[in-house]
Amino acid sequence: MITTDFATGAPTWLDLGTPDLKGAISFYRGVFGWQFQAGGPETGGYGMFRVDDKTVAGGMTVSADQGVPAWTVYFGSADADATVKAAEQAGGTVFLQPMDVLDQGRMAILADPAGASFGIWQPGRHKGFGHVTQDGGLNWVELYTPDVSAAKDFYGSVLGWSAFDVEFPGGSYTTVNPAGTDENGMFGGIVPLDTDPAEARAGAHWTPYIHVPDVDAAADKVQQTGGTVRSAPVSIPGVGRIAKLADPYGAGFAVIKGDPDQQ
Repeated sequence: MITTDFATGAPTWLDLGTPDLKGAISFYRGVFGWQFQAGGPETGGYGMFRVDDKTVAGGMTVSADQGVPAWTVYFGSADADATVKAAEQAGGTVFLQPMDVLDQGRMAILADPAGASFGIWQPGRHKGFGHVTQDGGLNWVELYTPDVSAAKDFYGSVLGWSAFDVEFPGGSYTTVNPAGTDENGMFGGIVPLDTDPAEARAGAHWTPYIHVPDVDAAADKVQQTGGTVRSAPVSIPGVGRIAKLADPYGAGFAVIKGDPDQQ
């Protein structure tokens, strides 16, 4: 599960790049109840989404020449430079070389060999999430990729993940967890890209899942406020109810209400 223990290799942070930060703030406030705390001039416009005065994600304006609107998942590292070097050696691409973010930490933006982008965060004063798993917080992450086996090898060598398959009627689901943990530490899954039409159009990528009290109500709110329902709400036995969505600018995400028996 995703925690605020900040284990090496586990999801540590999440942020949004959008062409209209003011509009995105309004949208996510309506869908999740998030408030936004803008940073000072030294942050370049970067600010924090918050729930009950606890940080859940970051957000900033990104122009068209800087990239498409998207959510980026960051994984924790004790040494961002070493992690980037390992990623390059494993066939990954570096979009943003390691850089210090004031005294908050050190970051880098990478892509795996299939092209899925992700971030690395080496904490300084800012450790990462202040609120996860429950309503309004990151609950799960999923990688959509054309080659599950290759993805397991890449992230295993770069971030030290272990992976195991969960069997279900008609197939299996590959889950991942940080080094030194068992299946109780799982925080995400790896999914063949061609099995989910809602995700396949975007190519290889990561999707964050935010926990909500009512998936159907969240999907309705997304539509009412200019977003898109990419995949209608559906219940998955033993997991919960999920829906695939996008904000008005095209940044994709998902929502989940967990099965109480799986909490």
